[in-house]
Amino acid sequence: MAEANALKAFFAAPVRDVLGGMERCLEVGVKGLFLLFGGLLVGWWIYVPLHELLHAFACIVTGGTVSRLEIAPLYGGGLLAQIIPFVEAGGDYAGRLSGFDTGGNDGIYLATDFGPFLLTVFPGVWALRWAARRRSGFGFGFWLPFALAPFMSLTGDAYEIGSIVTTWLPPWSGMAEILRSDDIFRLFPELAKQASPPWFGAVLGVLIGTLWAFATYALGGWLSNLLVRRQAT
Repeated sequence: MAEANALKAFFAAPVRDVLGGMERCLEVGVKGLFLLFGGLLVGWWIYVPLHELLHAFACIVTGGTVSRLEIAPLYGGGLLAQIIPFVEAGGDYAGRLSGFDTGGNDGIYLATDFGPFLLTVFPGVWALRWAARRRSGFGFGFWLPFALAPFMSLTGDAYEIGSIVTTWLPPWSGMAEILRSDDIFRLFPELAKQASPPWFGAVLGVLIGTLWAFATYALGGWLSNLLVRRQAT
């Protein structure tokens, strides 16, 4: 029973935090709704370039190299391109680390993928709960992208992390170039063109990436609880 309750709490925590927080922040009515969406817009605008820069930073710090980081002009790509040599304004995405080299080291590859999600572990989940407790609609909206980033990346970074792990397993150990991707919507049509697509490997990558997303949020939740308990003593 205890294990079942723990598992339920593991998967329910993000939903509980979001719905419970929204309910508290909207108690003030329409004003709370406007504040929440205003905070969300500002938070998203700040988070997108920060997310991409942390990908690059994590790659460099762990021993990789970065040659091209695309950030859309809407998110400050033009300004950042004038400051940081490897940043270029534009691309098909809001932001994407399109040029980097890990030297074939999967540890660097995983660190590059995971870098931005340190903001989920802290302060993302803690700040989201903090804003909810104070019924701060703007703060709650602002921190939503930071806290929920792992789930927003299920078709991107989360899958890429899952696919790296999948290609460590014998059935798919020689399929790194086929299965690894940061965009499921581009990968799946390419897999469909093959004579024998490794669908099970791709699905396993999705499952691992999904579990990773919940685990990252849970780590942020654990740290948040720890900080709250320390503040109470």
